[in-house]
Amino acid sequence: MYSEKLMEIYGLLYDRYGPQHWWPGDSRIEIIVGAILTQNTNWGNVEKAIANLKSAGCLTVQRLGEVDIATLSELIRPAGYYNIKARRLKNFMEWLNDQTPSGSLDAAEATVTELLREQLLTVKGIGPETADSILLYAFERCVFVVDTYTYRVLGRHGLLDHDNDYEQIRDLFESNLRRDAGLFNEYHALLVRLGKEHCRPKAKCAGCPLESLAPNAQWPACEV
Repeated sequence: MYSEKLMEIYGLLYDRYGPQHWWPGDSRIEIIVGAILTQNTNWGNVEKAIANLKSAGCLTVQRLGEVDIATLSELIRPAGYYNIKARRLKNFMEWLNDQTPSGSLDAAEATVTELLREQLLTVKGIGPETADSILLYAFERCVFVVDTYTYRVLGRHGLLDHDNDYEQIRDLFESNLRRDAGLFNEYHALLVRLGKEHCRPKAKCAGCPLESLAPNAQWPACEV
């Protein structure tokens, strides 16, 4: 049942929105930096911070490891919480240097997905959503990214219970969809698009791509 319903939702979203071309980034390190900086801010602010890093020649593994934290904080100021996020970026770089022989992302690429995820989750400031974004978008691993939009959309369409946690929702996708990083990538991006345009805290059901599906009227702030 879950597999059919999940693919029905995916088909409706893809038919309406088409491919989303996620994750924007010219390199693996840029995608990772973006995943860390996008916490608690919008993507437009992240783009400004990334542009600053590029202009300063700091958007490489080597330079991110070398640049002092005060300079890094100033460069990423547009992303908000810049002192905290600068420390998180440094934490990631320290992990990379500790975990791989050459401190390279190519070396990390050789690590199996489950172990790489466990290692990323040990980095202070990197939680499940950020770790899975790095795995899916930077390393093209078959890991589904769960966020607020995912929870809201699936809950409103009867696929979740109120107490389902991150790992249970992630398993729902990974157990019921074919193991395809491209599919996981597109599905997550489409859910974000839907969440921004229709499935807001107070739903805008009129004109929603999923309007034909029966909503769960018991879900919070669901307008039938």
